[in-house]
Amino acid sequence: MAKVTLRSTVQAIWTLASNSYLVGLIQGKIYKGNLKRICVPGLNCYSCPGALGSCPIGSLQAVVGSWKFQTSLYITGFLMLIGAICGRFVCGWLCPFGWIQDLLYKIPFVRKLKTFKLDKPLRFLKYVILLLFVIILPMFIVDVIGQGMPFFCKLICPSGTLMGGWPLILSNKPLQDTIGWLFIWKNVVLVAIIILSIIIYRPFCKYICPLGAIYSLFNPISFYKLRVAESRCTKCGICSKTCGMNIDPYKQPNHPECIRCNACKKACPTNAISVGCLSEKKEMLELKLQAKKQ
Repeated sequence: MAKVTLRSTVQAIWTLASNSYLVGLIQGKIYKGNLKRICVPGLNCYSCPGALGSCPIGSLQAVVGSWKFQTSLYITGFLMLIGAICGRFVCGWLCPFGWIQDLLYKIPFVRKLKTFKLDKPLRFLKYVILLLFVIILPMFIVDVIGQGMPFFCKLICPSGTLMGGWPLILSNKPLQDTIGWLFIWKNVVLVAIIILSIIIYRPFCKYICPLGAIYSLFNPISFYKLRVAESRCTKCGICSKTCGMNIDPYKQPNHPECIRCNACKKACPTNAISVGCLSEKKEMLELKLQAKKQ
């Protein structure tokens, strides 16, 4: 039986709390109250019947593609604030679709693929998707009134298909009659991501997610950091072998791909890795105190 950890518990609670509009889930209706004006930090589809807040990527596309606005201080400010505070901690702890990928990867009896030849080049794909589908296409490809479409949500996002598309389709007969090639395509993407998530740890986060691309830029400078005490690190490489995102924490603890899952910290045999918003001086003091206790 898989061990229930603090992180998985937080992921489950956050997913349920941010998608707790029971009336919507029962009736298949999208919540449109005032809370929908507030973004949640993780990727959480606006169209999910249970969703209480807005997805930051969906909101960003909406304002970029709006004929009224070219930029939004609220959306960009929100993303910068969350990024500056905790970087990709959101990906590891507060993203519903990230949690779903974690659960899929725990499915046993399937050979896991740690890495492959195109792994590193494909990491740049999420930045291309961010620029092209979230910013450029909604901004320049518009309808007759100058309104752009949310291209990422419409053509790619598997979270939207799983948490928004299917619940609405299953509970609305009129929508079932309108299913066409686009919904079929979105399901092809979803099925591909599900299959890959069983074999590869978080493929959507690694290669596709534009929100992860944004937060990754803040990892090296965010207040919440991973720190490695060089005096205690033996460079044994256990943290690298443990990391599902295939990075070397002892070499670059705040790598853009780090989702702050803390697996490396738990695995470190010398307790050389610490996490949090500690200043270097305070951290060194705590490490000294820990060393005295041992």
